[in-house]
Amino acid sequence: MVASSGKHRWGGAVKQITKSNFSAALQQIKVHIQDADFIAVSSQKTGDLAASSSHRYPWRRILPIDIAETAYLKAKLAAETFELLQFAVCPFRFQGSKVVAFPYNFHLFPRDELNLGMPSYSFSCQTSFLASMAREGFDFNVSIYDGISYLSRAQESIAKERTTPRVYSSSSSPSPSVADSIFIGRIKSRVENWRNACKDPCNMADGSLAKSLRKLILGGEVYGSRPSLSIDVCSDRQVQLALEMVTHISDDLVPLVVPDKSGGAKSVRVVLTSSEEDKNLLMSEIQNLEEEQNLKVRGFREVIDLISSSKKPIIAYNCLHDFTFIHSKFISPLQPSLNEFMCSLRLVFSNIVDVSHLLKEIGPLRKARNLPAALSYLKRQFFVPIDVEIPQLADGNSNNNHGHNVLKLTRVFAKLGILLKIVPDCQTSLGQHTVPIEEYANIFYPISNSLQESEADDVDFHMDNVRKISTDDLVFIWGFREGTSAAELKNHLRQTHSVFSEDIELQLVDKTCAVVVFQKSGSAEALLKEIGSGMTNSTAPSKIISEGLKAAGYEAYKKVCRLGMWEAELADSLDCALSEPSGDLTISSGEDASEIYWSSESMIDLNDL
Repeated sequence: MVASSGKHRWGGAVKQITKSNFSAALQQIKVHIQDADFIAVSSQKTGDLAASSSHRYPWRRILPIDIAETAYLKAKLAAETFELLQFAVCPFRFQGSKVVAFPYNFHLFPRDELNLGMPSYSFSCQTSFLASMAREGFDFNVSIYDGISYLSRAQESIAKERTTPRVYSSSSSPSPSVADSIFIGRIKSRVENWRNACKDPCNMADGSLAKSLRKLILGGEVYGSRPSLSIDVCSDRQVQLALEMVTHISDDLVPLVVPDKSGGAKSVRVVLTSSEEDKNLLMSEIQNLEEEQNLKVRGFREVIDLISSSKKPIIAYNCLHDFTFIHSKFISPLQPSLNEFMCSLRLVFSNIVDVSHLLKEIGPLRKARNLPAALSYLKRQFFVPIDVEIPQLADGNSNNNHGHNVLKLTRVFAKLGILLKIVPDCQTSLGQHTVPIEEYANIFYPISNSLQESEADDVDFHMDNVRKISTDDLVFIWGFREGTSAAELKNHLRQTHSVFSEDIELQLVDKTCAVVVFQKSGSAEALLKEIGSGMTNSTAPSKIISEGLKAAGYEAYKKVCRLGMWEAELADSLDCALSEPSGDLTISSGEDASEIYWSSESMIDLNDL
C-alpha cells in the first residue's frame, strides 16, 4: 500500500494492538525495529496542561516567557497529571525514493495486573482531549478492558521483589546467638525428617491415606511435581540461617525465598530434587518462570525496551512533552531539573530527533504552527519525490484512523531528511555529503502546539516578530482588579510610575497576573528595588503599593515552577513564593539571567478562553 497524503488515505493502514493480539505483534515489531533506519513515535494523552487546549490553567502552558527549565517543569506536571491511552510506533527505512513504514498503534491502560497496587494511577482527563478521541471513533471500553498494561523500569524492580520466588546463595554470617541456635536446631531436625521420609523406599509403597497423613504431620507440600517444605521466617536473619542450614544438609535440596506483598521474605521453600539433572532442570524452570512473569509485568514497556536496545534514532514532535510522559510512565519518576532529566533520558534513548528542531533549519518553516502546515509548505515549495509505502494493513476496520499521526510524522521527517541530507548513509549516492543524525539529536524546543491541530491545506504560520530578550527585563504584576484588560492595565500603570511610560510591552499571563517586558535594560531592576525597599521616587512606588499592586522578578516565577506551586491562579502562586524565607525574589538576579524568545502575539489572548 502506498499512501501519498491525508489521513483518509491512511485509514486502516495502522495496525491496532490491544492485549488480545499484543504477543503476536511483539514478535512482528521486533523484526521491523531491527530492520529500520529510524523509529517514529507519537502518543495520545488524556490531557495536557501545557497544550493550547488547556483553558482552565492558562499560565501552566508553555509560554514565550518560559526558559527551558520552567518549560520542563510544566511538562513534568502534565506528565504526572495525565495518562497515555495510545502510543503509536512506526519503524521505517528508506528504499530509494520510498519510505517503507510499519505503523503500530498500541492501546494502553494502567491496569494493576498483579494486584500489587501498581501502576493503579489516579489521573486527570481533559474533556477536549477525550472529545477529540471520541470523534475519531476511539472505543474507551476497548482501552479499559483490553488495553495493554505496563510497569516502568523502577516499578518492575519493586514488582520482581514481591512476586517471584527467587534462588538465593547463602553467605557466611556471624556466630549464631542462643536464639539462632534454637531456630537452626528446630528447622534442621524438621527438614532432615521430611527429607528422609521422602527418600524412604518403604514410604513409596504406602497408600494414599498414609501419604496424606505423613504429609499432614511433616508439613510437606508439592512444588510442581517435586516434594517441598515451607519454613516460616520472621526476619532477614532467619532467612539467612535457613539458607545456610539447607545448603549444609544436602546438595539435592534447593531453597527458594518466597516474597510477601511488601517485598520482604514470607518463607523459605525447600524443594527436593531426585538427581543432579533434575536439579538443573528445576533451576531452568525457575528461570523461565521468572522471565514469563517479567514479560507479564513489563507489558507494553517491552516495546519501549526494544526501541531502547535497538539504538536506532527516534523521531518525534514536541519531544519535551512526549518524552516527559515516556520517562514518567515507562522508566522512572521524573527528575527535579531539566539537566537531570536529559541525562537520565540519554541513558535509555541515545538519539532523539525533534522534528520541530528540523523545521527551524529551513527558512519559513521556523514559524510553522503544526505538522500539516509544514507538510503543505514542503509540498508546494520543494520537489521531494518521496512516498510512504505501508506493506502491512491493519486487521479489520479500514476506517480506523487511530495512530495516523505517526505516519504524518514519518512523512514530514522523510522530506526534511532528504532536504537536510540526514538520510541513512547506505541510501546516499557515492560521494554525496551527508550530515550525521547526531548533529540534530537531543535538542528539545518547548512548544505548545499539538499534532491534533487542524489539517487544512492552507499553510498556517506565526507571523509575529520573535526576538531575544533577557529575563532580567521581565516583571510580573498582580493585585489588579480581575477582568482588567491588558490595555487598561497598561494605561493605569503609566499613572503610577514613570518607568511604565517607557517603551514597554504588557501581556496577561492569566486573569490575575500580567508580565511587563521593558525595552530599556535596567528599568525592571530599578523598579523592583524601589518597590522592595519601600523607598519613594517621586512617591511612585508608594502609590503602586497603596493600590494593592504587587511586582516580582523572574526569580519568583522560577521558584513557583521549581517548587511546584501550581495554584489555580498565578497571583496566588507568586504570593506563596514571596512568603517563603528565601531572600527577596522581587529583585531580579543578573547572574541567573537567561534569554527567551519573546513574541507578544504568541501570548495567551484571554478573550479566547
